[in-house]
Amino acid sequence: MPPQLPETADALLPEPIGAGLAPQRPVVAAPKTMLWPVLRGLGIAVLAVAWALIAHVTSAGNESSGWGAALALTPMSTALALLLWRLPARWLGALIGMAVAAGLVWLWPFLKGQVALLYYLEHLGVYILLSAFFGRSLFGPEESLVTRMARSVHGGVLSPAQAVYTRQVTLAWCLFFAGMALVSTGLFLFAPVAAWSTFANLLGGPLIALMFVGEYLWRRHALPEETRATMADAVRAWKAQRSDKAP
Repeated sequence: MPPQLPETADALLPEPIGAGLAPQRPVVAAPKTMLWPVLRGLGIAVLAVAWALIAHVTSAGNESSGWGAALALTPMSTALALLLWRLPARWLGALIGMAVAAGLVWLWPFLKGQVALLYYLEHLGVYILLSAFFGRSLFGPEESLVTRMARSVHGGVLSPAQAVYTRQVTLAWCLFFAGMALVSTGLFLFAPVAAWSTFANLLGGPLIALMFVGEYLWRRHALPEETRATMADAVRAWKAQRSDKAP
């Protein structure tokens, strides 16, 4: 008798691997956590503290320091490089960059002995720019900077009291940064360099944080019935303002 063929073609196929085993549970992706933002924030805080301490040590000693001068020039050099990169004529940016680099090389023997002066110019420039950033929004037809940020936080609607208060806060920040520039200049010119470095490098950040806290507490007193925004809302509004200003 001839051999009988299977009734279906499936009988000719090999048995799948793992057949007869218990079904495995599907792999579930681990839920996202807030670990990375926390670690990133801690990393930024550690870098900021380390930068302030190194800046204080290298400038308060009033001694020649090549790496101290290089560290002091890093923020200004980075800002200049980004500005030149955004020029429409790249060749012009490259030409200016090479000229600045050549000037730094030529002046390097002098610059590495003026670490405190370099840090002073850096802090002075930052405070003046921030003061102008807030102050210029107080003039012209547009709303003040803090008013626009508050309007972004509150969905575009502000009460008359909020509009007046946020304009006053804009003026307060403008005067605060101008005052920081004046105090820094006075200490640099008339006080020991260690006293100036303590103010500029070690107390600058805490004073800005204290200004934030003071404004928040005063806001609770001045606008007790208004809807309060969180710090996260303020950060999002700040980023939105920066993105709106970007070309």
